[in-house]
Amino acid sequence: MKYQTLKIDRTGPVQLITLNRPDVLNAMNFDMLHDLKEAFARISRDIQIRAVILTGAEDRAFCAGADLKERRQHTVQDIHNYNVEMQKFTYIENLNKPVIAAINGIALGGGTEIALACDLRIAVPTAVMGLIETRLGIIPGAGGTQRLPRLVGSGKAKEIIFTGRRIYAREALEIGLINKLCPRDSLMDDAFRMAHLITRNGPIAVAQAKLAINQGLLHDMQTGFKIESEAYHKTLHTEDRIEGLAAFEEKRQAVYTGR
Repeated sequence: MKYQTLKIDRTGPVQLITLNRPDVLNAMNFDMLHDLKEAFARISRDIQIRAVILTGAEDRAFCAGADLKERRQHTVQDIHNYNVEMQKFTYIENLNKPVIAAINGIALGGGTEIALACDLRIAVPTAVMGLIETRLGIIPGAGGTQRLPRLVGSGKAKEIIFTGRRIYAREALEIGLINKLCPRDSLMDDAFRMAHLITRNGPIAVAQAKLAINQGLLHDMQTGFKIESEAYHKTLHTEDRIEGLAAFEEKRQAVYTGR
């Protein structure tokens, strides 16, 4: 399927999604939000895909946030509909396979929020992030006020959101906003290397681990233990578990089927 605002490429079990509006620094408009929801819905149903990489077209930007030129033409109801369309990027966060954000440049406002919805974030040294919405008289509306504190702590998140300041790559690494810094010329190689390390493992196990972590963070520790036990139980009666044990005993690489 072709999309107006995305480029979609597949390399084995890894799906690459590229935000493709480079003339406006890959800013999000209604078309891009619709395309993203549709693409992730299709990926969720494809058992051959085991990891996703999300990046931006060309070298300047991952995503510069909302398309403010389009936004200026919107009514209050239009903006409400836009926020509904974003769905807080829960379709990324809750995808049944890991998503890696390869941040190749500017990622401000909604660009940071879409990266926060991903499971892992790697970035080039020139990447710039930040939730700058308070400078525009609004607040982050696509999950930023909820995901950022869970990632970097409430104090640091409040500082970042209240000031609306930009976070450069080195600081982003230091505060845990990103997982890794990568040279620009190896960013995508590093992203695919990370993705392939994931895809070697049992896809059911990875999906259940993601679910247990995400859901556990929403509850107290004791409830989290119950969530973990339920997720663990779902891996016990799979063919993949038997294959993993056999591969370990036979000293070979396991071949997982997702069953």
